[in-house]
Amino acid sequence: MVDQRKKIKEPVAGEFQCFVDEYTGSLQSHSKYLKSAIDVVLSSNGKHVRPLLVLLTAKACGNITNDSVNAAVLLELLHTATLLHDDVVDDTKVRRGQPTLNAIFDNRISVLVGDFVLSTALLRSINTGDIRMIKIISQLGRDLSEGEIEQLETAENRLLNEESYWQVIKKKTATLLSACTEMGAISSGVSDEMIALCREFGENLGFCFQLKDDVFDYFESNKIGKPTGNDIREGKITLPLLYALKTADSTISAPFHRIIDDADFTDENINSLLCFAKEYGGIEYAEKYMKIYRDKAIQLIKQLSDSDARRSLLMLADYMIERDK
Repeated sequence: MVDQRKKIKEPVAGEFQCFVDEYTGSLQSHSKYLKSAIDVVLSSNGKHVRPLLVLLTAKACGNITNDSVNAAVLLELLHTATLLHDDVVDDTKVRRGQPTLNAIFDNRISVLVGDFVLSTALLRSINTGDIRMIKIISQLGRDLSEGEIEQLETAENRLLNEESYWQVIKKKTATLLSACTEMGAISSGVSDEMIALCREFGENLGFCFQLKDDVFDYFESNKIGKPTGNDIREGKITLPLLYALKTADSTISAPFHRIIDDADFTDENINSLLCFAKEYGGIEYAEKYMKIYRDKAIQLIKQLSDSDARRSLLMLADYMIERDK
């Protein structure tokens, strides 16, 4: 998988390094507290899929500009800010196998650092001078917040229906990746029709990405960086379990409904829910939709002219469902 990511990145390797330098440079402060916290944030950064998506889309559409790199930076900043705030909301202590900022410091520092990172993203959006980009990033911040609140509402009210699930992951993940591809296209100066195509491509990738993340929760792995069943423990009932609850005979599903209704998430009960979801086809159901969204994304991006960047986007679509973390 490491070799695959390296191959995907090849067409934009130089520009990606520019992104890394700009991203790191944007998170500077004279405050000792803030500098220490930022060091933690930078050391725990993930695969940078989102900025890679911006740059590859821009190049596949024609060319990478300063606005392309700037868009990659501001979108990764916004994503980082939301993770910092989410870790506080969910009381998450470990992410990607490393202690979270709120675990190392406290919630006060984590929220304030998240605000600092978010403000930095907004400043960079203004620097593009493109009202379209400013509008996208502003709407994205609203959608991400609304998606998180709706997920909390769904968990609190034990809403067990697919419609709510799809609505939440659209706002929490699909809109972020669609913003990446849309802003990448805008930065390269293509037509409105091409921008719309790229936006739809990113949205399909986003659904695919989130479904894969949700499936991870049902399997033991030391690569993922969070315990098995963690989503359920937080009251987040994802597609595999929703499907099993919907399709299993009521006499079989009733005890599992009671566990969820009572929020009785002991280790034993969580393990029972995971096994139930697997036994009743939940994983296969989620994987079916993963492939549907992957195939939609591929058909869209194939409409672009052939290039190294387009081929990397096609590989990235496959990577979304093949990755192991």
